[in-house]
Amino acid sequence: MEELKSEYVRRTQKDYTTAFKLSVVKEYETREVSLGELKRKYGIQGDRTVRHWIEKFGNFDRLNQISRPMEKTKDQQLLELEQKIKLLERKNARLEKELEQKDLKADFFDMMIDIAEKEYKIDIRKNSCPEQSTKLKK
Repeated sequence: MEELKSEYVRRTQKDYTTAFKLSVVKEYETREVSLGELKRKYGIQGDRTVRHWIEKFGNFDRLNQISRPMEKTKDQQLLELEQKIKLLERKNARLEKELEQKDLKADFFDMMIDIAEKEYKIDIRKNSCPEQSTKLKK
């Protein structure tokens, strides 16, 4: 019988994407999660790895307990804007797909009403005069 060996793979800073690092730092800053919890949650091996990311990418100086935001570098601003663009593009694509489905549904229901009007020879759609809603006669 074969033994299952869990191989330890040593990871380096280059193994993590910058977007991943930024998301871990953001979670640390907004949710008040401990460094140990983040390490366990994301499988980060180094003891200083997350702390280094916070020092490099963080918006607040946690070491000196200063609560004013530090200025973001051009690279950080660029990465944030790129992430926002990707998010908006995904949202736009989803909304366009939903709109297309709604249009197809509306066309389908219109066809069904047309067929029902022809089959049963009755008017299903409400034909109201626009003057009724704007002018009231006494």
